[in-house]
Amino acid sequence: MSNIYFSYWQGEVIDNRGKSGDELATTSFKFPFAYDDTTKTKAYVGWDGFAIFDQGVDVVKLAINYAKQYQEYSEACGRCAPGRWGGRILYDLFDKIGRGEGSLSDIAHLKEISSTMQQTSKCEIGKTVPTPLLGMLNYFEKEFLECINKKQKSPWYDGDNDKYIANITAPCMDMCPAHVDIPAYIEGVRDGLYDNALSSTRKTMPLAHTCGRVCPHPCEKACRRGNLDEPVAIMELKRIGADYETDHELEWFHPVKPKKPKDDGKKVAIIGAGPAGLTAAYYLGLEGIKVDIFEELPVLGGEVAVGVPQYRMPIEKYNKDIELVESLPTVDIIRNHRVNADRLKEIDAEYDATLLAFGTRLSKRIGCDNENKKMGGYWGAIDMLDQINLWEKYKIGIPTDLTGKTVVCVGGGFTSMDVVRCSIRANAKKVVMLYRRDEKTIINNTTFEEYTEAVEEGVEFIFHSAINTIIDDGENIKKLIVDRYELKPDPNGGRPVLEKIEGGEFELECDFVVPAVSQSADLQLLPQEWELKLTSWNTLLTNGKDYMTSRPGLFAAGDCEYGPMTIVNAVGQAKRAASVISRYIYDGKVTLTDAEIMEDHTRKLGAYNKKEKIKGWMKGLPRAESEKLGVEERKYNNLEVNLGFTSEEAKAEAQRCMRCYYIGMVAV
Repeated sequence: MSNIYFSYWQGEVIDNRGKSGDELATTSFKFPFAYDDTTKTKAYVGWDGFAIFDQGVDVVKLAINYAKQYQEYSEACGRCAPGRWGGRILYDLFDKIGRGEGSLSDIAHLKEISSTMQQTSKCEIGKTVPTPLLGMLNYFEKEFLECINKKQKSPWYDGDNDKYIANITAPCMDMCPAHVDIPAYIEGVRDGLYDNALSSTRKTMPLAHTCGRVCPHPCEKACRRGNLDEPVAIMELKRIGADYETDHELEWFHPVKPKKPKDDGKKVAIIGAGPAGLTAAYYLGLEGIKVDIFEELPVLGGEVAVGVPQYRMPIEKYNKDIELVESLPTVDIIRNHRVNADRLKEIDAEYDATLLAFGTRLSKRIGCDNENKKMGGYWGAIDMLDQINLWEKYKIGIPTDLTGKTVVCVGGGFTSMDVVRCSIRANAKKVVMLYRRDEKTIINNTTFEEYTEAVEEGVEFIFHSAINTIIDDGENIKKLIVDRYELKPDPNGGRPVLEKIEGGEFELECDFVVPAVSQSADLQLLPQEWELKLTSWNTLLTNGKDYMTSRPGLFAAGDCEYGPMTIVNAVGQAKRAASVISRYIYDGKVTLTDAEIMEDHTRKLGAYNKKEKIKGWMKGLPRAESEKLGVEERKYNNLEVNLGFTSEEAKAEAQRCMRCYYIGMVAV
């Protein structure tokens, strides 16, 4: 059975008016048929069209309210006349028709104004708002003409009990797990207003120095500029405002003025001072809520601090993000504080809510024959990176010297890239990465830049390969027997499958084997009697929306909730969890704001259309390339490789942004 009464989206028209049974057509688009667990959606209107789920919807009133949402936005924006005045005219004319005072000339005027907006607006929000409105005028012309010809109000003009909820998004924002307002911070860079740029970033991303350097930037895969020529360098532009703030020793640019401490007895505990814990503390702290973070390590920052190498993420820059959080008067961080099951029970009893934000710091096994973690030369990725980075960043422990050694890493993600590139810098004779998949996949798992730089530095990648057996002499690993694989087509038409090449195995001498296939969480701190529900990955189970675990008042975000994830994913989860917690500690209810619900709906529907043909923009403006240290300059030290854009380069690159804001709206 179809949930669609009528829809017009990306050119697809489904018209189920007057149809029933087998005649009803369905759609593949993931519209928000239900707003939340208790409320159905009557209609959805957005940049690519509209969809009606309830035949009782007053289409004229729907058009009026969508035009109203845009008119309010355009008044606040005011950057171009077609957008600002066009929005006012659209709303006034639709409202005039809806209240029974319209004329046929108003229809013609609406179409004329819409055409002008589509052709001359400076940003996509002005260009796309007319799309659903023109669609309604076209496919529901009868309803509009009835109001005009009979001089009568639309059915629900005065008595409309529907609630209209809208959100502003963009394809890049939608793809960003933290929903950073990317067009806003890029505009700040373009205009040289770096305080505005940074404040826009910190609305949802407090770790601007960090995610301006080590983010996998999924946003760039959804950049509409990429449909025209190349995506905007979104990630590298993010660091501009943050570097400006700290390089000039300015006061912190917060997205809002921090509230005074509430001092009402309510307090939140956070376990772990990594990206998730720091993010949650920041947004709770902005609200004036008391927060205590308990961190096991003597240093702050979690795996980004002790796992991500200095050449990628300079600790002095990450520390600025941490200092931002610590600057809030209601946030306290307790170092060297390991939380076990008994201590967690004490914390649970003492605090109004607890957020588990610890990482996944146990390296998983390779799964090959004769794998022995105690054998000399077997070195888990987390332990290896801890040793290297604690020394390089904090001078804790001992330096790592791999002179004359051969290191073989098994993996295909960011951790394995860190392992092999750190091995190069530790003067290893030979560094090899074995990966079961292909070059394209490893680039998708990491970034093109990371892979290219590793190759330039001398890392050897052997694709479609996996260790069969580890050979040792009883004390140390000596060599590996490695199987080769090839992709074979699935006879049923599915994805190609990997099959071992019989007789294709080879031997590989080595001194160290470093498994970096994945990590798992140490769940020993969870009291067994709580019987917390876990995922099949042995992480804490939540619904992925409010991040409450199966125990009331206990939340989880980051690696311990999802498994090994990127920094930006952890930030996005923690920001949402902090929002939910900020209400939960006062009313005991687990709720989402309308903005958060709409974020989820937009993400499910998808704001980016990779098949879209871009019109109205100049093609061929080259993407700026930031300065990088040369291979010989960087191979034997931990100096930051990516030096970032100059101010002039950043402004030029920001000019390439097409400011692709969209408005989505539901009627409930």
